[in-house]
Amino acid sequence: AGAGPVAATTPAAGIAGADGVFKRDWAGIFFSAGLAPGAGAGPQGEAPEPGADDDSSGGSSGDSSGGSSGDTAGLGGAAGGATSANGAAAGQLDPGRLAAAQLDPRQLGCGRFRPEVCQAYVDVATTGRATPAAVELLRRSSPLTVADRITAPTLLIQGELDTLFGLDHADATARQIASAGGPVKVVWYAGGHDGGSPGPALRAKITQWFGFHLDGRGTDPGTGFEYDVQGTFQRSGAPSVRTVFAEAYPGLDVPVQRRTIELGGPAQPVFVPAGGSPAATSSVPGLSGLLGRFRDRLTLDVPGQSAVFASEPAAEQLLIAGSPHVRLRVSGLPGAAPTEAVLFAKLYDVAPDGSRTLPGGGVAPVRLALPADGSPAEVTVALPGIVRPLEPEHRLALAVSTTDRAFAGATQPAVHLVEVGGSLSVPVVPGRSAAGTEVPRLPLAGLGAVLAALLLIVAAAALRGRRSDRGDPALAGVPLVINGLTKSYPGGLVAVDDLSLRVESGQVLGLLGPNGAGKTTTLRMLMGLIRPNSGNIRVYGHRVEPGAPVLSRLGSFVEGPGFLPHLSGLENLRLFWAATGRPAADSRLDEALEVAGLGNAVHRRVSTYSHGMKQRLAIAQAMLGMPELLVLDEPTNGLDPPQIREMRAVLRRYAATGRTVVVSSHLLAEVEQTCSHVVVMHRGRLVAAGPVADIVAGGGQASFTVDDPDAASRVLTGADGVTGVSADGYTVHADLGPLPRSFAVTALVQAGVAVESAGPRRRLEDAFLQLVGEEVGR
Repeated sequence: AGAGPVAATTPAAGIAGADGVFKRDWAGIFFSAGLAPGAGAGPQGEAPEPGADDDSSGGSSGDSSGGSSGDTAGLGGAAGGATSANGAAAGQLDPGRLAAAQLDPRQLGCGRFRPEVCQAYVDVATTGRATPAAVELLRRSSPLTVADRITAPTLLIQGELDTLFGLDHADATARQIASAGGPVKVVWYAGGHDGGSPGPALRAKITQWFGFHLDGRGTDPGTGFEYDVQGTFQRSGAPSVRTVFAEAYPGLDVPVQRRTIELGGPAQPVFVPAGGSPAATSSVPGLSGLLGRFRDRLTLDVPGQSAVFASEPAAEQLLIAGSPHVRLRVSGLPGAAPTEAVLFAKLYDVAPDGSRTLPGGGVAPVRLALPADGSPAEVTVALPGIVRPLEPEHRLALAVSTTDRAFAGATQPAVHLVEVGGSLSVPVVPGRSAAGTEVPRLPLAGLGAVLAALLLIVAAAALRGRRSDRGDPALAGVPLVINGLTKSYPGGLVAVDDLSLRVESGQVLGLLGPNGAGKTTTLRMLMGLIRPNSGNIRVYGHRVEPGAPVLSRLGSFVEGPGFLPHLSGLENLRLFWAATGRPAADSRLDEALEVAGLGNAVHRRVSTYSHGMKQRLAIAQAMLGMPELLVLDEPTNGLDPPQIREMRAVLRRYAATGRTVVVSSHLLAEVEQTCSHVVVMHRGRLVAAGPVADIVAGGGQASFTVDDPDAASRVLTGADGVTGVSADGYTVHADLGPLPRSFAVTALVQAGVAVESAGPRRRLEDAFLQLVGEEVGR
């Protein structure tokens, strides 16, 4: 240890004490792999003498063909392989020779394992508990005994899809080596025992890492942290993957940030079936990896054996990276309280249609003692480490079960009462992408006409002295600021009249207005396609004009898609990115294709596309490189309802990463569901701007869901300033004028009317028509 650089793909396994929970399925697979008739210990259980036929290689780390170094579940780390003392090869069993050799019958089932290892496995497999001797044996055989003495630079590569070695194993190794003073770089990749081996890109990083530390070649890879995030777009049967980079590894349980999510649900009884069967299914070792993208749905919870606590739908994307924590309160029913409980906690991602996904198939087993008087016992559960983007409108559901077929649980019938003792704490590790923000460069070779035009533009700009923009430092972090923007055309037509607005990071801004309001003209000036007569536009503090370098930080789709029809969608995107002069690796092409959702159609010629398909391809083109400011003109035009719904989620997710989206649309209902802020234009002028909720809430119109609509109508009608009272079933509508809704609710409650909900009545469409509707109708 410490003699040279270490590239570890198998972490130091944590050692469970006698009160731990036995990982039965993986242990059985590893132990069975080491069994072979006649290949066990020598006479009377003694180890064979080493010789030419001795094979003590055991198995490779993490390989189901043999023992796993330091694997608590596999119990294979101390295995030594050998042929039998009587010379019988593995797989051969001669009854006569067996009797002559006087083998201990207890050793017949031990195969290649030493007696002490075999006995430890038998004890744990039959009782579900590890004896102190077994724990000590495993500890001596684990990298745990040396990891805290490694001082060499270490690269730890850990699979995110691994029910054998979870992220917690690599985390333990990282902490041990770091405590010894060894530099550690941690990489979580989208694979593992349930997801596949590292791919070519990761293997290249390993080669580069060794190249620097052993040969001094290349640049120092440092100790930054990388983790993969899987998408849903399928290419060649595999999901798209993007990599997030952080400055340093934060640790699995102590991330840079944590978010709190409330879980709802009452205390729920769960029962333990006799014998522990039937049992819930979370993963199947050896099979989960063969199921590809369906492995996360290989779950089955037995009715009556699970308590479920769910969150509200997410309002925006949340990228979970690490180990979520939750506190549970468990007790036995009065008069029948067991002395302990063995439970299995797992965190589901629940889609709006109710389908559930268990990220990585991960389960957290818990064994806790219960008070004899039936009072509850509390425990904080560290759920399996995951990397999972929780999409908008999805929920998190915590399931706490009494069984899991991968583990040895309780076998005595019992009933437990389970409740959540606090909020779910979710880890977040902010990072950055590999894409840069360099200025796009046009490939000029062979493009003399383009070069000449470019020189003319530069010369003209130099004459006007407009290439000296150094930017406004005070606005360096603001995506978009428009001041006094005006654009007029010959004949007295004023398309945009003294427009001023400001857009902040993370916003989805809806640009609204009737036809001729000046929306598209504003976007064209924002793109540098036309010049204003007066006023200015600044993007991240820099003035926008044709050819401005800051435009490289902006992606756009304005006035309809345009592609080369004889090329495929994929070829069009690659050609567009090549024209920017930026490296192909910075295009984030897979992420853009995931957004487009064209499937295999991306390989067809664009001439065969429908209008909606071209629209989606254009949006993917605008997102190439994942620009910081995204400008879209009528992005849902030509899309069907499911595609519009997906586009709505895409734009919210995009802004949730800290980027900004400006979108113009005439579909007010979609804008209301998609945008956080709106700007309303009419006849080139700004008529309203602000958060969607503030625009909608104006006017005093409100709705109340009550138990007695007649009584509620009488109370509201008698209130000063309230008009337009009407009832629709158990919902009562009223125009409160200047009266706050809270006063109306108080009046209803004091009159004995139960109010279930209260909120603004009108929609964005109502607000929009009130702002511009009268003039539109003229």
